[in-house]
Amino acid sequence: MVDTPAINPPPRGVESSLPYIGHSTNLVGLPTALLGSHLFNDHPQALHINGVREMNRSLFGEMLGEAETLADAGEAFRLYMEAMFGLDPEQRETRGGNTGARRFRSSYLRLLKGWGYDNNSREGAVMKGWVESRFGLFPTFHKSPILKFASPAWAGYVEEKMASRFHNNAIHTQLDIMYEFCQYCLDRFIEPGQPHLTLYRGVNDYTEHQLVEREDRRTVIIRINSLVSFSSERHIAECFGDTILTAHVPKCKVVFFNTLLSSHPLKGEGEYLVIGGDYRVQTSYL
Repeated sequence: MVDTPAINPPPRGVESSLPYIGHSTNLVGLPTALLGSHLFNDHPQALHINGVREMNRSLFGEMLGEAETLADAGEAFRLYMEAMFGLDPEQRETRGGNTGARRFRSSYLRLLKGWGYDNNSREGAVMKGWVESRFGLFPTFHKSPILKFASPAWAGYVEEKMASRFHNNAIHTQLDIMYEFCQYCLDRFIEPGQPHLTLYRGVNDYTEHQLVEREDRRTVIIRINSLVSFSSERHIAECFGDTILTAHVPKCKVVFFNTLLSSHPLKGEGEYLVIGGDYRVQTSYL
């Protein structure tokens, strides 16, 4: 493995970007332009989605307060989500009298499963839409680069993020609680007091990323998609591309990580789901 002398240039047009990084408002109380900047990543501060912990005091108070380990916290979270959103199969409603047909209930686990198969799936669009709604950040890629609003790529993303199949059972609220639970566990169990995690992403080209600035031959600032997967293990990232991006990711931008729960669809790749924006990354070539 050797350091690359310079990253390959992105495809023509990818350096263009949406006119804005995101909406003027969000639900975390910081300007979206600041939240999406590499300066925020260098000097992060805690983020909280307005009202989530206050509206779920039984989880973030007593239940998690009694958890002594990450596994205990994960079990408390699972039980709470099943009770709140009817995710246990025995709690699901039937329709049509005694036909036994079960009503589809969207769940955070179903979205994670779809993301694991393909982050450009409808489930992926719903999750990117949640990031847009809560953190204000526009996606830069969904099936193809999103370079402007009046484009087929943007229209396709909007259509899929609003898919009625997944917009039931308060799916955005489920993701809100999952994010706040993730932040709670990162602060309490995963390197407490440390603001950053060093994570890796393997890429073959820069189709999904927009080049913002080239600082030197190895260091670039790129605009990462609104929600993207990283790995905590470099050797795993190497399986996904011959150029490795190394980023110091603020813990406050982590939505989910592979050891957060004992059982979930993203096991096995050291995967972290990370909120995007402009990141300063180091590049190396495999």
